[in-house]
Amino acid sequence: MIKAGIIGGSGYTGGELIRILLNHPAVEIDFVYSTTRAGKGLSTAHPDLLGLTELQFTGDVNLQVDVVFLCLGHGNSSKFLIDHAFSEKTIIIDLSNDFRLQADANFQGKQFVYGLPELNASDIEYAQYIANPGCFATAIQLALLPLAKAGRLSEHIHVNAVTGSTGAGISPSDTSHFSWRNNNVSWYKPFTHQHLGEINESLRSLQNPLGELFFLPNRGNFTRGIFATAYTHFNGSLEDAKELFNDYYTDAAFTHVSKDPISLKQVVNTNHCHIHLHKHNDTLLITSAIDNLLKGASGQAVQNMNLILGLEENLGLNLKAGVF
Repeated sequence: MIKAGIIGGSGYTGGELIRILLNHPAVEIDFVYSTTRAGKGLSTAHPDLLGLTELQFTGDVNLQVDVVFLCLGHGNSSKFLIDHAFSEKTIIIDLSNDFRLQADANFQGKQFVYGLPELNASDIEYAQYIANPGCFATAIQLALLPLAKAGRLSEHIHVNAVTGSTGAGISPSDTSHFSWRNNNVSWYKPFTHQHLGEINESLRSLQNPLGELFFLPNRGNFTRGIFATAYTHFNGSLEDAKELFNDYYTDAAFTHVSKDPISLKQVVNTNHCHIHLHKHNDTLLITSAIDNLLKGASGQAVQNMNLILGLEENLGLNLKAGVF
């Protein structure tokens, strides 16, 4: 059995990782590290785990573990790795934004590979250190990668996407507590969101120069999921666009092109991304939907682990959505 450790296990992404790994047939959780809950049962932070495990949070780290997942706040993963020298054989998968950009990918001699399987599967398979993509970045890139690969993103690209409250993390804030968020919608960080850096780097690895990308993120009055709509000029028929997308994702384990319009519930609680294409005059509309905590975080992290270890890509990730 593969021994896995989780650093920062009391948050949303840590909780989802625990849930997945408890049911992963090839993995055993070695430890779940938390500075605030050491000695307490995992279900004290994650009530959905009640009766599923007797594991407790710990303040100790096994530096010889086979794989470790870093579920820390942005900027804290690099600090943690400075203070904790894992074995030379330990696979490190970071869920923060510390190593996603090319300028930050080499850290203390560790070369982090950007962990978007639909873009970098062949590199991920031979990697030891993974920078897991951001949630918005995942949904937007999956909507645009086939067009970039075909060199069809020369015009302006407009993206509007709405995310659930779990995207803001577990710590309460003015815009995430129930009485503000419920029955409410708002935008934030217009055209300046931090995920734009990694999105542009990925798209430019396929097409350069690239049309300017305008991204407007929105807060939704639901807990989890991202529903993104992207549109740009497209010279070609809708059938041409469908062929590009179907060819690009023909071997993708988790990204599927739908003939029918999609909705968010189709993907919540799964590691899947659903995509739909619509054309109006010379404008192509691409809709993509993911679960921000799974395909946008913990599920994709396990997908990356599976690829590195030569396991079936969907092992432990056959999760079904509840659409009713």
